Amino acid sequence: MQRFFERIRGRGAFLQSRGVSPRSGPARPGSLIPPGYQPITRFDFAASIRYHSRMPHEEIVPILDFGAQYAQLIARRVREKGVYSELVRPDIPAEELKKLNPKGIILSGGPASVYEKDAPRCDPAIFDLGVPILGICYGMQLGAQILGGAVKPAKAREFGRARLKLAPGEVDPLLRGLPEETTVWMSHGDQVHELPDGFVALAATPTCPLAAARHRTRPFYGVQFHPEVTHTPRGELIFQNFLYDICKCSGTWTMGGFVEQASRRIREQVGSGRVICGLSGGVDSSVTAALLHKAVGDQLTCIFVDNGLLRKNEVELVDTTFRNHFHIDLRLHDASKQFLSALGGVSDPQTKRKTIGHEFIEAFKRAAADIPDVRFLAQGTLYPDVIEAGMDLPARRPTSNCTTTSAGCLRNWDSNSSSRCGSYSRTRCAKSGGCSVCPTRSSGGIRSPAPALPCGSSGR
Repeated sequence: MQRFFERIRGRGAFLQSRGVSPRSGPARPGSLIPPGYQPITRFDFAASIRYHSRMPHEEIVPILDFGAQYAQLIARRVREKGVYSELVRPDIPAEELKKLNPKGIILSGGPASVYEKDAPRCDPAIFDLGVPILGICYGMQLGAQILGGAVKPAKAREFGRARLKLAPGEVDPLLRGLPEETTVWMSHGDQVHELPDGFVALAATPTCPLAAARHRTRPFYGVQFHPEVTHTPRGELIFQNFLYDICKCSGTWTMGGFVEQASRRIREQVGSGRVICGLSGGVDSSVTAALLHKAVGDQLTCIFVDNGLLRKNEVELVDTTFRNHFHIDLRLHDASKQFLSALGGVSDPQTKRKTIGHEFIEAFKRAAADIPDVRFLAQGTLYPDVIEAGMDLPARRPTSNCTTTSAGCLRNWDSNSSSRCGSYSRTRCAKSGGCSVCPTRSSGGIRSPAPALPCGSSGR
């Protein structure tokens, strides 16, 4: 079991207790909660982090995600150094961050331009927390702008390798160990043109005179390039310097510690109750199922719905893996005829999504009807999808609607549910002015196609 979790390091299933309370109005589309009820609490990003920060390592470095292409990779690089890290909303209040007692903070890249009206911004008060902050690409530009610098479009967008040259004189702790010249990866259209008072330049490239900088008195550091990607060969050294020498992290966090802590929390939530889990065989639901089984054992029953659209031998593979290897109580429900019949003659992709979503809910209810004394429903997703669904960044707005599922939670189970209306979009309601059944903030969903984006105004 431990080897299984280590193999999927960097991914996770986050579970949150959900209750229900009466309210007026229709049920949320696709919800498994009965009409007239809603979850007492939605997924709380800060609360989720507060929980994880209480793990034995007592160290956390949150990453403010501004829509970066590489945001998840930044978190992975930090964790590889033995420090727990998690993506959070870019506009998380400074007071919420302070409650986490973070060892450091990282501002990710992003495709927007900091000088645009709707560009995502962080709470300026985070720069007064006294916590080391590392801004990467957009994060560097935003920090410099907030502290009084000027960010403008570069003469030309830059995407690819560049030669970084350290500034003469004593090497700053952030860049300690780097050779005088090294290769870095650039992906930006804007850059810092004027450093604010109190800043000092640390490195430059032929096209970016301020490729790295820091504040003289505040613990803010910025790099225009991307140290998290393998195309920056010495990038991991920059993270090491930031985490160990600047943030003073001990580097004792392990994925194994996370699994044990999460298991204890699940046992506290579930008690003697019975849990059902929707299992597809993919990473998200498989991690959820394995983690739940480690925590509550035979109290878990997984339901696998065969929709007739699976890969060859996939049903047998899932059955063998989870029933024979993990010894999980797995119920296979063959709904292929219902799915294929409902999809017959349907060509519109969005209509197919709605149809599949509706048929899955009905099939899941039929399969669950024979399982007695069920108290909890578990569903899993990657936490970056949860973060993304709660954000309304210009570059992440979908081009079409999509239906949603409840993601990454344990909640009270009731087999009554309404069918999906399909009017809900990942980041904003498709109906003009919003509607009561489509809250702006989601806890997950089926990914909606997004437009192909260029490198971005300021980078990724």
